[in-house]
Amino acid sequence: MLQKVWVSSPGSWALQESNSHRQGKKRCWKCRFVRTIIQHPCRRHAPKRSRKERMLRKIQICLCFCFVSGILYEISLLSSCVFSYLPMAQQYLTPEQVLNLGKSIIFLETTERLEPPPLVSCSVESAARIYQDRPIILFMRGLTNETALDMNTSYAAFSLLSSMKNVFLFPLQMETVFQETPLLQWYNQVVPEQEKNWVHVSSDASRLALIWKYGGIYMDTDVISIRPIPQESFLAAQKSRFSSNGIFGFPARHKFIWDCMENFVLKYNGNIWGNQGPFLMTRMLKTLCNLTDFQGTEDHSCQNISFLNPQRFYPIPYPAWSRYYQVWDKSPSFNHSYALHLWNFMNHNRKVVVAGSNTLAEKLYKTYCPTTYEDLIQNAK
Repeated sequence: MLQKVWVSSPGSWALQESNSHRQGKKRCWKCRFVRTIIQHPCRRHAPKRSRKERMLRKIQICLCFCFVSGILYEISLLSSCVFSYLPMAQQYLTPEQVLNLGKSIIFLETTERLEPPPLVSCSVESAARIYQDRPIILFMRGLTNETALDMNTSYAAFSLLSSMKNVFLFPLQMETVFQETPLLQWYNQVVPEQEKNWVHVSSDASRLALIWKYGGIYMDTDVISIRPIPQESFLAAQKSRFSSNGIFGFPARHKFIWDCMENFVLKYNGNIWGNQGPFLMTRMLKTLCNLTDFQGTEDHSCQNISFLNPQRFYPIPYPAWSRYYQVWDKSPSFNHSYALHLWNFMNHNRKVVVAGSNTLAEKLYKTYCPTTYEDLIQNAK
């Protein structure tokens, strides 16, 4: 089993039973309470009560009605949205329990850092807001089974993310993730300390294994979600005839992802950046499809895999990445986009969002991750 870390979630609660023993049997007091109301209807010829007694009786009936209505309302919440009742501070949830809910949005942090920077927090928060009915999972290499995170943690981003009912933070244990995949043999042989691009290579491998095992959507931690992605099986074109691996989605056990993992091992070269990432996705897609240039904003489709137009995620291409941190006379609408990739890898000078700067990135934060903007940008100490 994967290790587990819990994060407290304010406002979450569990229905609890108050049991008593009568004749050796447990009986629920709520059930007895409701049963008493049903089994003791008003008698037709009951003696007249005083005005005060009648008033008390009416108050009791109103309270009973409110109580039963409240229970029924909570039960409806339980059946309609699993995230509204998960008692995060009261029970431990394994990654499998959450991933098996289906259609997860998965993020990875393959460095050892424990404090997610504002862009990571914004990516996770925006996904949590856009995909409110889906689990949003951030796997972090730096977490361990002994790491206890609560609302009093010194890490501001943890406190922020843990307050979101559909966000889960788990340790990333690669050896467990790679079990039952072609990547396990590679992982057992590779020496991370000797790898030039280990942070990126290990992330490339982990995202493939997780999506193959559980399905869902993988997103880089510099992707800001702005509207739901309608496709289930898709790759994102970074440009014509070239696929990114910064965001993609497939059902569990999809053959394309399995083939990618096999090719990952067969063609492994850790010295070439992207060889196990976007170049891998591109060469595997080319084995299935005759890739052509995009015309306008249409998407391509091949073998039931959607190859999404660059406008969907990369309306600002990587050579122009710094435009996100500039002031625009008129901000673009991004009407044809599902999410925006902010090209953090290109941001060598570590440009950041500054409150009051009026940059495009600041406007995106305000719109799609307002809590991150308020807590980590506006109120940052």
